[in-house]
Amino acid sequence: MYDSVRKREEMAETKIIGASEARDVFSELVSRVAYTHERVVIERRHKPMAALISVEEFELFERLLEDYEDRLDAAEADRALADEEDEVVPFERAT
Repeated sequence: MYDSVRKREEMAETKIIGASEARDVFSELVSRVAYTHERVVIERRHKPMAALISVEEFELFERLLEDYEDRLDAAEADRALADEEDEVVPFERAT
């Protein structure tokens, strides 16, 4: 897996382009992103507004984000369980 990530990093370059220029060459940008895995940041007034990435990179991003959110949920559940362990609940209230 490390080799594929390294290969992807070597292949992926980030191009910064203005929104109006991106509009003029949108079809070309989509092809470059899809086939060369180039990343494109689209700016408006020198402020990054959007990014164009390949579907493969988007799917990877979604998986990584889901894994990260799962870890946050697990940590929150662990904290909640730890808080509950400190609380003594009478048997009558538990049933």
